[in-house]
Amino acid sequence: MQQLMLGNKALARGLYEAGCSVVSSYPGTPSTEVTEEIAKFDEVYCEWAPNEKVGMEVAFGASLAGKRSFCGMKHVGLNVAADPLFTCSYTGVNAGMVICVADDAGMHSSQNEQDSRHYAIAAKVPMLEPSDSGEAYEFGKLAYELSEEFDTPVIVKMCTRVAHSQSIVDPKERVEVPTVKYEKNIQKYVMMPGNAIRRHPVVEERTRKLTEYAETCEINRIEMGDTSLGIITSSTCYQYVKEALGDKASILKLGLINPLPVQKIKDFAAKVDRLVVVEELDPIIENHCRELGLEVSGKDIFPMMGEISQNMVAEKLLGKKAEFEVLEEELPVRPPVMCAGCPHRGLFYALSKQKITVLGDIGCYTLGAVAPLSAMDMTLCMGASISAIHGFNKALGEESEGKTVAVIGDSTFMHSGMTGLANIAYNQSNSTVIILDNSITGMTGHQQNPTTGYNIKGDPAGKVDLEALCKAMGFERVRVVDPYNLKECNDVIKEELSVEEPSVIISRRPCALLKYVKHKAPIIADPDKCKGCKSCMKLGCPAISMKKGKAVIDNTLCVGCGVCQQMCAFDALKGQEE
Repeated sequence: MQQLMLGNKALARGLYEAGCSVVSSYPGTPSTEVTEEIAKFDEVYCEWAPNEKVGMEVAFGASLAGKRSFCGMKHVGLNVAADPLFTCSYTGVNAGMVICVADDAGMHSSQNEQDSRHYAIAAKVPMLEPSDSGEAYEFGKLAYELSEEFDTPVIVKMCTRVAHSQSIVDPKERVEVPTVKYEKNIQKYVMMPGNAIRRHPVVEERTRKLTEYAETCEINRIEMGDTSLGIITSSTCYQYVKEALGDKASILKLGLINPLPVQKIKDFAAKVDRLVVVEELDPIIENHCRELGLEVSGKDIFPMMGEISQNMVAEKLLGKKAEFEVLEEELPVRPPVMCAGCPHRGLFYALSKQKITVLGDIGCYTLGAVAPLSAMDMTLCMGASISAIHGFNKALGEESEGKTVAVIGDSTFMHSGMTGLANIAYNQSNSTVIILDNSITGMTGHQQNPTTGYNIKGDPAGKVDLEALCKAMGFERVRVVDPYNLKECNDVIKEELSVEEPSVIISRRPCALLKYVKHKAPIIADPDKCKGCKSCMKLGCPAISMKKGKAVIDNTLCVGCGVCQQMCAFDALKGQEE
């Protein structure tokens, strides 16, 4: 029975039906739902790994054992997993191994806008690129077939629009795939130099065969229309071209984006008067066409950054705006903000009050950089806060040691923070690291992690004790604070910065949005006592506003955390039990 499905859900369904048995991923928007959806099937073992590198290595191990496997991540996560990716391209697979990477053109939830197609080219592995949910579903199945036929891991590249839009899928039954027997093969699977040098020619021959496949496969198809304009495109850009141009252009729609066909592109180019490539981000297809000696337009028309749209295609290629309704440009500004009752807010206020340099990391708490807190100086990548503070303090010594901290979330700490912390302990910089433990992976939608004590299905699991871990890594000073208690935060931060040795502060309180967290009644603002000093506004809490010069609390947002009460010198903010 046909269903409307989110692109990520459709891919998960395709993987499930193809007999996927083992899944290990790290959550990252816009890829997260693929793993969350396939975890709903009891026939598949699923887990959240500490990071993407571990996830890919787990998937490789399962493939080696003879079971079809999968790992998923966002584009920046593929950076973390690049080490195993490049080498398992050489080893090949036993059973099928599929990797999903989800790009984020427009940086809706990312710190950069990299194009993951470069990884497929550099690692010399095939990459499929669906343009809607139906193709995501079909490509999930096809990826396993190609993986086993060509002895290679296969990447399925999603993007924000395909991952998070819906189209029709016609689901079928799961196929139980026999386990492929594992046989010891040192020459194939032990990648020391003497073996690896013999595997490289195998990879090059595989690429040649995949290029031949690209010439005739059904997922690279030509749709002839008006021959005055020929468009080569893929992914969500195919949808934009179809909606904007209809039959006013001929289209070569590419589903296999690496390796790209040669003769098929030349033949298509010969049939049209003008050749244009429509692709988001980098000119991967365009450069390939130029290498074939074709006269082609692309990035001279379309931008190198951000998303393309139907209206942009119509305007750039037809010289007029298409009749697609869009929201008015002049919309009220709504900057991102930490939720009411967010446990990170009190800690960041304490840091801002003390005018401390804060080296930040990736998570909800990155919003500590936003006004009015403005309490973050740097965010680079997962785990970089801890490594960076060590370098910062080694460079400046006493000049920075007593007034610089690193902040990192519990999930991010498990992802990439432990090695940086080990470096501080080993090479002894006088650095203070604050672990923001909100008992969940918050930014990507409340996934479990190794510190929560629960697995992907919510069942009890192994739990990492952060205090014991930090002490075992060589930290004598490990403190725990409640971020709702401003005095405690202030005092502990001052004390740990004053001592001349490495230290860790764990700011611990569950995310305010967790279902099991029981909130207090909303705070009451007394207009008679309020002096309009706006001290409470320095928190940036969305539940607090000023009307007619007085503080007002929005009862639908306030969770009664009490942090604002501690800032009011006039006792104008009261808890309802007081």
